[in-house]
Amino acid sequence: MTQAAQELARTASKAVPYPDSKSHSAELYERALRVMPGGNSRTTVFFPPYPIYAERALGSRVWDVDGIERIDFINNYSSLIHGHNHPKIVEAIVEQAHRLLSISLPTREEVGLAEILTERMPAVDQVRFCNSGTEGVMFTIKAARAFTGRAKIAKVEGAYHGSGDTASVSVNPSSALWGDPETPASVVGAGSGPGTAVDTIVIPMNDVENTRRILRQNAKGLAGVIIDPLVKNLGYVPATAEFVQMLRDETKACGAMLIFDEVYSMRLGFNGAQGALGIKPDLTAMGKIIGGGLPVGAVGGRRDIMSELFDPRQHAKVSHGGTFNANPMTMAAGIVAMNLFDRAAFDRLSKLGDRLRQGLREAIRIAKVPGTVGGATSMISLFHVDANPVTYRDVVASRRSNAQAGVRAEKFFRYMLNHGVLMGAPGFFVLSTAITDDEVDYTIETALAALKTME
Repeated sequence: MTQAAQELARTASKAVPYPDSKSHSAELYERALRVMPGGNSRTTVFFPPYPIYAERALGSRVWDVDGIERIDFINNYSSLIHGHNHPKIVEAIVEQAHRLLSISLPTREEVGLAEILTERMPAVDQVRFCNSGTEGVMFTIKAARAFTGRAKIAKVEGAYHGSGDTASVSVNPSSALWGDPETPASVVGAGSGPGTAVDTIVIPMNDVENTRRILRQNAKGLAGVIIDPLVKNLGYVPATAEFVQMLRDETKACGAMLIFDEVYSMRLGFNGAQGALGIKPDLTAMGKIIGGGLPVGAVGGRRDIMSELFDPRQHAKVSHGGTFNANPMTMAAGIVAMNLFDRAAFDRLSKLGDRLRQGLREAIRIAKVPGTVGGATSMISLFHVDANPVTYRDVVASRRSNAQAGVRAEKFFRYMLNHGVLMGAPGFFVLSTAITDDEVDYTIETALAALKTME
């Protein structure tokens, strides 16, 4: 373990334990509750009894408002591929800020990032930028409907694709509304209109035969199928090669669009999930790592689709505006971030992910407690149950049959937080290139100590 990691361990052991009602984070949360519902603008940052408030960060480390230092294993839910404040990215942002913050004209930086993405992603001939992964997904769905003249979109039960109406169908549906497991019901999220369910088809994850049947039954009205090849909400369960190939075959046969949501899973391969799987979707939603830590989203795809729908010279079918689309600050940061994330960086980060997965599995074995480790490349999950979930219903069933799993998950999270490791509260780790082997080893040792408290 490096001297820095040892110092982190010493610092963590002296830190005021979380929660502490007299901490600055607790005070800020009380202020936040008065002016924001639930005290925040982003549900995922909340954990009870109050979230930790950040003060500053550098590389792999983040300091909260109480001065406590932790290794960041969330990295803004995957967007900080190089950790915090990488000097070359900061330099690019500062230089760009002196030249141009935002403008109602295209820029050189926009062209540069588009060139990188079209070269990197096998199925992306052309790209248009927006401001979030949610927007990227939304425009792939609009594009599929506009290009095919059809309305229905199919998606995996339990999969998260952002906050759009179609994307939010059956993300975490109540079991009372599930319907038949072989033909899942379309459960509309709060705030969406009833027509959303009619135009959204729900399919079971990795169930080749039932999904094929569902798609064929809806073939005439099917505009597209959207899939994240590594589903975060299912513990980073990967889509099988057979499942994705079936989706490719069925969409091609009926004239529908295959859409890859690579907002997260672009980390799955140096050339994205599509490169790793060797399957070309018609449309691709992107975000997170392509923006260098600033807000970003993108829709990309085949040249004929992109030209017909978005080219203003041809009276574009899909209106695509946005005051901050392709804003020069993000474009400049994205160029540097993507150039830094070369094949060597990808390979090293994937090996770090393997090291953490292997270490967590060994920690579970030694501690003799329930646990399942999943994920791929630089994305890792830890569920406090023995079953390997494949579908959303598997995840729910595992939690119900293991009443103490939620208690163990919260206990584990708090132990890690109090010993210098910031992770996703449900059990997620997302790595950055700033993280070292020694920091991974320290995290494994800390995880083992946490799991031993549950014996």
